[in-house]
Amino acid sequence: MTDTPRNFARTIGIDYSGAETAEASLKGLRVYQTLGDEEAQEVLPPAGPKKYWTRRGLAAWLAQELDNRMPTIVGIDHAFSFPMRYFERHRLAPDWPSFMDDFCAHWPTDEPHTYVDFVRYGHVGNGAARTGERTWRRLTEEATGSAKSVFHFDVQGSVAKSTHSGIPWLRALRRARPELHFWPFDGWTPTPGASVVVEAYPRLWSATYPRDARTPDQHDAYAIARWLQEADRGGDLADAYAAPEPEPVAMMGQVEGWILGATWPPAKKPKSKRKPSMQGAAPAGTTRPGFVNRNDQEVLRKTDLPGNDHNQLVYILQCRRCGERYGANGSDIFQRRCPACGAGRPGLPIDHA
Repeated sequence: MTDTPRNFARTIGIDYSGAETAEASLKGLRVYQTLGDEEAQEVLPPAGPKKYWTRRGLAAWLAQELDNRMPTIVGIDHAFSFPMRYFERHRLAPDWPSFMDDFCAHWPTDEPHTYVDFVRYGHVGNGAARTGERTWRRLTEEATGSAKSVFHFDVQGSVAKSTHSGIPWLRALRRARPELHFWPFDGWTPTPGASVVVEAYPRLWSATYPRDARTPDQHDAYAIARWLQEADRGGDLADAYAAPEPEPVAMMGQVEGWILGATWPPAKKPKSKRKPSMQGAAPAGTTRPGFVNRNDQEVLRKTDLPGNDHNQLVYILQCRRCGERYGANGSDIFQRRCPACGAGRPGLPIDHA
């Protein structure tokens, strides 16, 4: 890594949280920043009755800090927009500012005393009129290979609540600071000297740095701030900013948003070499308890129930993404998709297993 002229005097990493309300003090909402070449340090909320950041307080702090006196890049760990299929279903123009206005009219998660679930279940707003499927993913989520859909609620690693609670504050920040460059919606290459706000996915970088005594939330915020600092110092941000190819992917990215550092096309996972198996027999090793197939379906155990394929028994599988349990033929395990969240075929009965 060679030093190049710096674009930013400060980097900020935010590990977001969609828990509770906009006024709630959230232990999972963490902020780290770097100044120049200094080590990333945690930024605590202003002195007051709240021990941890609130979403409302963080938005106000960002609006105050991002005044262009100190060029800053901010990485936030939630999606900034939705998949194109959402725009198509609800007949929305492929325009990010218009999307945010429409979203906030239906999902007022920035209002006082409003949980995301209040909107989900129809107590506030009109979320039912602006929904998507948990199998829908943005191109950038496909590019990472592991990022979950913005509509995939209530599972480990979900960003659905963070996204649905965070988008109104992006709109508020854009209104308060119209000079900010929201990447890539305002262009793939930011104007020199402008402060920039990007979508970050800490899983891309967190394993690069020792965790030390930080909590997982602290470490994710730390990793974002530190990677941005190092990428700026080493000249790697230009590559990270580069629009994906071909052009239609880049055009869609300016509507759906893009995760900084995600590359297109998605990297293909190497296929394991297996010897051909007899028809009706399960490929060797795929039926053992603990085996996880390429679609994140895990084998729990074998049953004595007959399957619906030749000479097969039913195995109990569990989806590692949503927790769904179901039955499958041993011969189907290697390619099985979850019937609940992966558009797979209905599972075989396991009631008497």
